[in-house]
Amino acid sequence: MNNRITSLFAIDFPLVQAGMIWCSGWRLASAVSNAGGLGLLGAGSMTPEILGEHILKCKAATKRPFGVNVPLIYSQVEKQMEIIIREKVGIVFTSAGNPAVWTPLLKQHGITVVHVVANVKSAVKCEQSGVDAIVAEGFEAGGHNGKDETTTFTLIPLVRQATTLPLIAAGGIATGRGMLAAMVLGADAVQIGSRFVASEESSAHPAFKQKIVETPDGGTFLALKKVIPVRLIRNPFFQKVQQLEDEGASADDLKMLLGKGRAKLGMFEGNLEDGELEIGQVAAMISRVEPAGKIVGSIMEEYDQARKDVFFNGMPC
Repeated sequence: MNNRITSLFAIDFPLVQAGMIWCSGWRLASAVSNAGGLGLLGAGSMTPEILGEHILKCKAATKRPFGVNVPLIYSQVEKQMEIIIREKVGIVFTSAGNPAVWTPLLKQHGITVVHVVANVKSAVKCEQSGVDAIVAEGFEAGGHNGKDETTTFTLIPLVRQATTLPLIAAGGIATGRGMLAAMVLGADAVQIGSRFVASEESSAHPAFKQKIVETPDGGTFLALKKVIPVRLIRNPFFQKVQQLEDEGASADDLKMLLGKGRAKLGMFEGNLEDGELEIGQVAAMISRVEPAGKIVGSIMEEYDQARKDVFFNGMPC
Protein backbone atom coordinates (compact mmCIF):
# COMPACT_ATOMS: atom_id res chain seq x y z
CA MET A 1 0.00 0.00 0.00
CA ASN A 2 1.47 3.33 -1.05
CA ASN A 3 0.39 6.82 -0.03
CA ARG A 4 1.91 10.05 1.30
CA ILE A 5 2.72 8.60 4.72
CA THR A 6 4.21 5.31 3.52
CA SER A 7 6.35 7.30 1.08
CA LEU A 8 7.38 9.86 3.71
CA PHE A 9 8.52 7.19 6.20
CA ALA A 10 9.53 4.48 3.67
CA ILE A 11 7.25 1.90 5.33
CA ASP A 12 4.88 -0.75 3.98
CA PHE A 13 1.69 0.18 5.84
CA PRO A 14 0.23 3.56 6.90
CA LEU A 15 0.29 2.47 10.54
CA VAL A 16 2.29 4.10 13.33
CA GLN A 17 2.80 2.65 16.81
CA ALA A 18 2.54 5.49 19.32
CA GLY A 19 5.57 6.39 21.44
CA MET A 20 3.96 5.79 24.83
CA ILE A 21 5.77 6.40 28.11
CA TRP A 22 6.90 3.27 29.98
CA CYS A 23 5.59 1.03 27.19
CA SER A 24 7.42 1.86 23.95
CA GLY A 25 10.97 0.56 24.19
CA TRP A 26 13.23 -0.89 21.51
CA ARG A 27 11.60 -4.33 21.52
CA LEU A 28 8.17 -2.93 20.64
CA ALA A 29 9.40 -0.29 18.18
CA SER A 30 11.60 -2.73 16.27
CA ALA A 31 8.86 -5.39 16.16
CA VAL A 32 6.36 -2.95 14.64
CA SER A 33 8.91 -1.65 12.14
CA ASN A 34 9.89 -5.19 11.16
CA ALA A 35 6.20 -5.92 10.54
CA GLY A 36 5.92 -3.04 8.06
CA GLY A 37 4.61 -0.22 10.24
CA LEU A 38 6.51 2.60 11.92
CA GLY A 39 7.69 1.86 15.45
CA LEU A 40 8.37 4.72 17.85
CA LEU A 41 10.48 4.84 21.00
CA GLY A 42 8.75 6.70 23.83
CA ALA A 43 11.38 9.18 25.06
CA GLY A 44 9.01 10.69 27.63
CA SER A 45 9.94 8.09 30.24
CA MET A 46 13.63 7.83 29.34
CA THR A 47 16.68 9.72 30.54
CA PRO A 48 18.92 10.84 27.67
CA GLU A 49 21.31 7.99 28.43
CA ILE A 50 18.53 5.37 28.42
CA LEU A 51 17.18 6.83 25.17
CA GLY A 52 20.60 6.45 23.59
CA GLU A 53 20.71 2.80 24.62
CA HIS A 54 17.27 2.11 23.18
CA ILE A 55 18.18 3.79 19.89
CA LEU A 56 21.27 1.59 19.53
CA LYS A 57 19.33 -1.57 20.42
CA CYS A 58 16.55 -0.65 17.99
CA LYS A 59 19.10 -0.12 15.21
CA ALA A 60 20.50 -3.59 15.92
CA ALA A 61 17.02 -5.19 15.95
CA THR A 62 15.65 -3.70 12.71
CA LYS A 63 16.94 -2.35 9.44
CA ARG A 64 13.59 -0.70 8.80
CA PRO A 65 12.78 2.95 9.64
CA PHE A 66 11.83 3.78 13.23
CA GLY A 67 11.42 7.02 15.12
CA VAL A 68 11.36 8.65 18.54
CA ASN A 69 8.43 10.44 20.19
CA VAL A 70 9.64 13.39 22.29
CA PRO A 71 7.19 15.22 24.60
CA LEU A 72 8.49 18.79 24.70
CA ILE A 73 7.30 19.48 28.25
CA TYR A 74 10.13 17.54 29.91
CA SER A 75 13.25 19.17 31.29
CA GLN A 76 15.81 17.01 29.45
CA VAL A 77 14.52 17.62 25.94
CA GLU A 78 17.68 19.42 24.82
CA LYS A 79 19.90 16.47 25.73
CA GLN A 80 17.46 14.02 24.17
CA MET A 81 17.54 15.98 20.92
CA GLU A 82 21.34 16.02 20.97
CA ILE A 83 21.36 12.20 21.18
CA ILE A 84 18.73 11.85 18.45
CA ILE A 85 20.80 14.04 16.13
CA ARG A 86 24.06 12.33 17.07
CA GLU A 87 22.62 8.87 16.42
CA LYS A 88 21.07 10.01 13.13
CA VAL A 89 17.51 8.96 13.95
CA GLY A 90 15.54 9.71 10.79
CA ILE A 91 12.08 10.43 12.21
CA VAL A 92 10.97 12.43 15.27
CA PHE A 93 7.44 12.89 16.56
CA THR A 94 7.13 15.87 18.91
CA SER A 95 4.21 16.48 21.25
CA ALA A 96 3.04 18.60 24.19
CA GLY A 97 4.73 21.80 23.12
CA ASN A 98 5.41 24.35 20.39
CA PRO A 99 6.50 22.74 17.11
CA ALA A 100 8.33 25.90 16.05
CA VAL A 101 10.98 25.45 18.78
CA TRP A 102 12.67 22.26 17.54
CA THR A 103 11.45 21.70 13.99
CA PRO A 104 14.01 23.97 12.23
CA LEU A 105 17.00 22.31 13.95
CA LEU A 106 15.73 18.80 13.30
CA LYS A 107 15.01 19.59 9.65
CA GLN A 108 18.48 21.09 9.33
CA HIS A 109 19.85 17.64 10.20
CA GLY A 110 17.65 15.90 7.64
CA ILE A 111 15.15 14.55 10.18
CA THR A 112 11.50 14.08 9.25
CA VAL A 113 9.36 15.89 11.84
CA VAL A 114 5.80 15.07 12.87
CA HIS A 115 3.88 16.95 15.57
CA VAL A 116 0.88 15.80 17.61
CA VAL A 117 -2.10 18.18 17.89
CA ALA A 118 -5.56 18.13 19.43
CA ASN A 119 -7.16 21.10 17.63
CA VAL A 120 -7.21 22.99 14.34
CA LYS A 121 -5.29 26.01 15.64
CA SER A 122 -2.31 23.85 16.53
CA ALA A 123 -2.48 22.05 13.18
CA VAL A 124 -2.22 25.36 11.31
CA LYS A 125 0.74 26.33 13.50
CA CYS A 126 2.42 23.04 12.59
CA GLU A 127 2.20 23.81 8.89
CA GLN A 128 3.61 27.28 9.49
CA SER A 129 6.47 25.72 11.49
CA GLY A 130 7.52 23.47 8.62
CA VAL A 131 6.69 20.02 10.03
CA ASP A 132 6.37 17.18 7.52
CA ALA A 133 3.15 15.65 8.88
CA ILE A 134 0.61 15.97 11.69
CA VAL A 135 -0.91 13.53 14.16
CA ALA A 136 -4.43 14.68 15.07
CA GLU A 137 -5.38 12.96 18.32
CA GLY A 138 -8.90 12.88 19.69
CA PHE A 139 -9.78 12.71 23.36
CA GLU A 140 -10.56 8.99 23.20
CA ALA A 141 -6.79 8.47 23.40
CA GLY A 142 -4.99 7.27 26.50
CA GLY A 143 -2.44 9.27 28.44
CA HIS A 144 -2.01 13.03 28.09
CA ASN A 145 -4.86 14.54 26.14
CA GLY A 146 -6.21 17.73 24.62
CA LYS A 147 -8.23 20.14 26.76
CA ASP A 148 -10.82 20.65 24.02
CA GLU A 149 -12.18 17.09 24.33
CA THR A 150 -12.76 16.89 20.57
CA THR A 151 -13.37 13.34 19.39
CA THR A 152 -11.12 11.83 16.73
CA PHE A 153 -13.83 11.51 14.09
CA THR A 154 -14.74 15.18 14.53
CA LEU A 155 -11.13 16.34 14.66
CA ILE A 156 -9.87 14.55 11.53
CA PRO A 157 -12.15 16.27 8.96
CA LEU A 158 -11.65 19.63 10.68
CA VAL A 159 -7.86 19.33 10.50
CA ARG A 160 -8.07 17.96 6.94
CA GLN A 161 -9.91 21.13 5.89
CA ALA A 162 -7.34 23.36 7.59
CA THR A 163 -4.06 21.92 6.29
CA THR A 164 -2.61 20.16 3.26
CA LEU A 165 0.00 18.26 5.29
CA PRO A 166 -0.06 14.45 5.50
CA LEU A 167 -2.41 13.60 8.34
CA ILE A 168 -2.25 10.74 10.84
CA ALA A 169 -5.36 9.98 12.90
CA ALA A 170 -5.01 8.91 16.54
CA GLY A 171 -7.27 8.20 19.48
CA GLY A 172 -9.87 5.45 19.64
CA ILE A 173 -8.42 3.39 16.77
CA ALA A 174 -7.45 -0.24 17.32
CA THR A 175 -8.78 -2.18 14.33
CA GLY A 176 -8.62 -2.29 10.56
CA ARG A 177 -12.20 -1.06 10.32
CA GLY A 178 -11.36 1.90 12.55
CA MET A 179 -8.35 2.57 10.34
CA LEU A 180 -10.52 2.60 7.23
CA ALA A 181 -13.05 4.93 8.85
CA ALA A 182 -10.32 7.40 9.79
CA MET A 183 -8.92 7.37 6.27
CA VAL A 184 -12.35 7.91 4.72
CA LEU A 185 -12.59 11.06 6.86
CA GLY A 186 -9.32 12.38 5.44
CA ALA A 187 -6.44 10.74 7.30
CA ASP A 188 -3.50 9.31 5.38
CA ALA A 189 -2.56 6.91 8.18
CA VAL A 190 -3.36 6.00 11.78
CA GLN A 191 -1.38 6.00 15.00
CA ILE A 192 -2.30 3.26 17.46
CA GLY A 193 -1.23 3.17 21.10
CA SER A 194 -3.45 1.18 23.44
CA ARG A 195 -3.47 -2.02 21.42
CA PHE A 196 0.33 -2.04 21.31
CA VAL A 197 0.56 -1.47 25.06
CA ALA A 198 -1.09 -4.89 25.32
CA SER A 199 1.54 -6.54 23.11
CA GLU A 200 4.14 -9.09 24.15
CA GLU A 201 6.99 -6.70 23.27
CA SER A 202 5.58 -3.75 25.21
CA SER A 203 7.63 -2.84 28.28
CA ALA A 204 4.44 -2.34 30.29
CA HIS A 205 4.15 -4.55 33.38
CA PRO A 206 2.27 -7.84 32.77
CA ALA A 207 -0.26 -6.90 35.46
CA PHE A 208 -1.05 -3.67 33.61
CA LYS A 209 -1.45 -5.55 30.33
CA GLN A 210 -3.89 -7.94 32.00
CA LYS A 211 -5.78 -4.98 33.47
CA ILE A 212 -6.17 -3.55 29.96
CA VAL A 213 -7.63 -6.83 28.73
CA GLU A 214 -10.13 -6.76 31.62
CA THR A 215 -11.15 -3.10 31.19
CA PRO A 216 -14.84 -2.83 30.15
CA ASP A 217 -16.71 -0.23 28.17
CA GLY A 218 -16.65 2.97 30.25
CA GLY A 219 -13.64 1.75 32.22
CA THR A 220 -11.53 4.84 31.45
CA PHE A 221 -12.08 8.49 32.25
CA LEU A 222 -10.46 11.84 31.43
CA ALA A 223 -9.10 13.25 34.70
CA LEU A 224 -6.69 15.88 36.05
CA LYS A 225 -8.00 18.59 33.73
CA LYS A 226 -6.71 21.33 36.04
CA VAL A 227 -3.17 19.98 35.59
CA ILE A 228 -2.85 18.12 32.28
CA PRO A 229 -5.85 16.09 31.05
CA VAL A 230 -5.01 12.37 31.26
CA ARG A 231 -7.19 9.37 30.37
CA LEU A 232 -6.93 6.75 33.12
CA ILE A 233 -8.38 3.40 34.03
CA ARG A 234 -10.80 3.70 36.95
CA ASN A 235 -8.64 2.22 39.72
CA PRO A 236 -8.30 3.25 43.41
CA PHE A 237 -5.83 6.02 42.50
CA PHE A 238 -8.27 7.40 39.95
CA GLN A 239 -11.01 7.34 42.58
CA LYS A 240 -8.84 9.52 44.86
CA VAL A 241 -8.32 11.95 41.99
CA GLN A 242 -12.04 12.03 41.24
CA GLN A 243 -12.91 12.63 44.88
CA LEU A 244 -10.51 15.57 45.10
CA GLU A 245 -11.85 17.02 41.85
CA ASP A 246 -15.44 16.65 43.05
CA GLU A 247 -14.47 18.56 46.19
CA GLY A 248 -13.10 21.42 44.08
CA ALA A 249 -9.40 20.70 44.58
CA SER A 250 -6.92 23.17 43.12
CA ALA A 251 -4.20 22.29 40.62
CA ASP A 252 -1.69 22.36 43.48
CA ASP A 253 -3.79 19.90 45.49
CA LEU A 254 -3.88 17.53 42.54
CA LYS A 255 -0.14 17.89 41.93
CA MET A 256 0.47 16.98 45.58
CA LEU A 257 -1.61 13.83 45.18
CA LEU A 258 0.23 12.95 41.98
CA GLY A 259 3.67 13.37 43.51
CA LYS A 260 6.33 11.79 41.33
CA GLY A 261 6.44 8.54 39.48
CA ARG A 262 2.74 7.62 39.51
CA ALA A 263 2.79 6.56 35.85
CA LYS A 264 5.91 4.45 36.33
CA LEU A 265 4.41 2.92 39.47
CA GLY A 266 1.30 1.79 37.65
CA MET A 267 2.31 1.01 34.07
CA PHE A 268 5.91 -0.13 34.48
CA GLU A 269 5.97 -1.53 38.02
CA GLY A 270 2.45 -2.97 37.99
CA ASN A 271 0.98 -1.31 41.09
CA LEU A 272 -2.67 -1.34 40.05
CA GLU A 273 -3.89 0.29 43.25
CA ASP A 274 -1.72 3.39 43.62
CA GLY A 275 -0.36 3.99 40.11
CA GLU A 276 -1.60 5.91 37.09
CA LEU A 277 -2.93 3.46 34.49
CA GLU A 278 -2.98 5.44 31.25
CA ILE A 279 -4.91 3.81 28.40
CA GLY A 280 -7.45 4.76 25.75
CA GLN A 281 -11.17 4.02 25.49
CA VAL A 282 -10.40 1.21 23.01
CA ALA A 283 -9.09 -0.86 25.93
CA ALA A 284 -12.62 -2.28 26.01
CA MET A 285 -11.97 -3.76 22.54
CA ILE A 286 -8.70 -5.49 23.49
CA SER A 287 -9.26 -9.10 24.49
CA ARG A 288 -5.76 -10.60 24.57
CA VAL A 289 -2.03 -9.86 24.72
CA GLU A 290 -0.45 -10.63 21.33
CA PRO A 291 2.87 -10.24 19.51
CA ALA A 292 3.21 -6.79 17.93
CA GLY A 293 3.80 -8.25 14.49
CA LYS A 294 0.58 -10.22 14.70
CA ILE A 295 -1.28 -7.07 15.72
CA VAL A 296 0.04 -5.21 12.67
CA GLY A 297 -0.88 -8.10 10.40
CA SER A 298 -4.40 -8.51 11.75
CA ILE A 299 -5.12 -4.77 11.54
CA MET A 300 -4.02 -4.65 7.90
CA GLU A 301 -5.93 -7.82 7.00
CA GLU A 302 -9.09 -6.39 8.54
CA TYR A 303 -8.48 -3.07 6.78
CA ASP A 304 -8.19 -4.80 3.39
CA GLN A 305 -11.33 -6.85 4.03
CA ALA A 306 -13.25 -3.77 5.18
CA ARG A 307 -12.31 -1.95 1.98
CA LYS A 308 -13.59 -4.87 -0.07
CA ASP A 309 -16.81 -5.01 1.95
CA VAL A 310 -17.45 -1.31 1.42
CA PHE A 311 -16.67 -1.54 -2.28
CA PHE A 312 -18.93 -4.52 -2.88
CA ASN A 313 -21.74 -2.74 -1.04
CA GLY A 314 -21.64 -0.09 -3.73
CA MET A 315 -19.50 2.49 -1.91
CA PRO A 316 -16.13 2.63 -3.72
CA CYS A 317 -13.29 3.45 -1.36
